Amino acid sequence: MTENYQLVIEKEKGRLDKVIAEKIKDLSRTKIKELVNDKNILVNNKAEKVSYKVQAGDLIDITVPPAKPLSLEAQNLNLDIVYEDADVIVVNKPQGMVVHPSAGHPDHTLVNGLLYHTHELADSPEGFRPGIVHRIDKDTSGLLMVAKNDKARESLEKQLAEKINKREYLAIVHGNFETKNGVIDAPIGRNPNNRKQMAVNPKGKAAVTHFTVLEQFKDYSLVKCVLETGRTHQIRVHMKYIGHPLAGDPLYYGPKKTLTGHGQFLHAETLGFYQPSTHKWLEFSAPLPAIFEKQLENLRRETKH
Repeated sequence: MTENYQLVIEKEKGRLDKVIAEKIKDLSRTKIKELVNDKNILVNNKAEKVSYKVQAGDLIDITVPPAKPLSLEAQNLNLDIVYEDADVIVVNKPQGMVVHPSAGHPDHTLVNGLLYHTHELADSPEGFRPGIVHRIDKDTSGLLMVAKNDKARESLEKQLAEKINKREYLAIVHGNFETKNGVIDAPIGRNPNNRKQMAVNPKGKAAVTHFTVLEQFKDYSLVKCVLETGRTHQIRVHMKYIGHPLAGDPLYYGPKKTLTGHGQFLHAETLGFYQPSTHKWLEFSAPLPAIFEKQLENLRRETKH
């Protein structure tokens, strides 16, 4: 259903997108930019840029069209299949790919690619995420396990719940550490001040991340993070919480000066689990993406000089 809003500027000052976001909490800055680009936001009946500086007396009309229907169309996305048997698929997801369809990403997701690859995927309670038992963020690269049948899905979900699988990540974070190893045990819940973010919250769910410092550079460090739990954005939230936000992270803002890339430098390097039918331990590793490797080479070079 189409939603309509109308704002009259009185004393507010600043950019068009910022003012709207402050006034209408249900609209993110990203969504507002999309609406402006599609000319669904008019100022005094005229299309303006998101950088337009509002003025007293401005009349802003906002039209939010219905979300596009989610697509479960099979699409050839040339997935990097690391392993496959009758029960599971292990896929190396590239940075920039969303795991399953959502309102903001109706197609060209990992699920769309999996449907092209195989007709055998476990049913999903929600319907739009067949085979998916865990997720990694759009701009996080690396390994995911996918269930091809309901028995496999139940087994893999149980292993996640009982914390008996293995998930290790590599991350470039801001700053240096005084200790080589650490454990972050802090509950995570929705950020009450920003609905797009998660945050350490006493009322949240238990979350535990183990980290090891692998290398230290001039202003950054390479760390390995091992998940004991799997909360949304867990590594990104926990590392920011201890003062070491992920480099390049667009959502959990660290220092303004950061490494440029396509989002946070976070890679799901190692994945281990018990095969649902044979109960044999399976373990896989995925190499770092080229952009991640290049940044590490640059940091090593800068640190030497």
